[in-house]
Amino acid sequence: MIRCITYALLLLAVAVMRICNNVLFSNKCYNSNIYVAVLKVLTDILYAVNDGNLSVLALLDLSAAFDAVDHDILLTWVKVSFSIGGAALDWFQSYLISRVECVRRGSARSTHNTVLFGVPQGSVLGLLLFILYTVGLIDLIEGHSLKPHLYADDTALVALGLPTSSSPPCQLA
Repeated sequence: MIRCITYALLLLAVAVMRICNNVLFSNKCYNSNIYVAVLKVLTDILYAVNDGNLSVLALLDLSAAFDAVDHDILLTWVKVSFSIGGAALDWFQSYLISRVECVRRGSARSTHNTVLFGVPQGSVLGLLLFILYTVGLIDLIEGHSLKPHLYADDTALVALGLPTSSSPPCQLA
């Protein structure tokens, strides 16, 4: 049993390093709420290990999902799920619709193309819209008996459960 706990804690330490991925110690995020997010994940796993349960941690990076947000679906979701309409909905729509982008290198510039998908990264409103777009994930994840932890575009899924008699013993190879 000692080996099993030691192995679990070693894997947990590796997972924490993966979550942090230099974010915790970068100057721009030093005082951010990422600490709270990491502590919540650690707490769930440590309680499970302490109670003799099995824990599985899956880490998802949804940063590319910012570019895949469908504007029509987002606006419908905001209207129906959050009862946002009128001038507020028009404001969101004006922020998303008819955006253009181009690529510039030196003095050369590409033609302007209309942006059909995605929310701008690095803006407060872009992050808010992304969170509104993905809020349904929590129900979906919890519907599969997983415990979600979301922080901006990073998602940690924790599965906890009791070992069964058919579970293989936890041993280091």
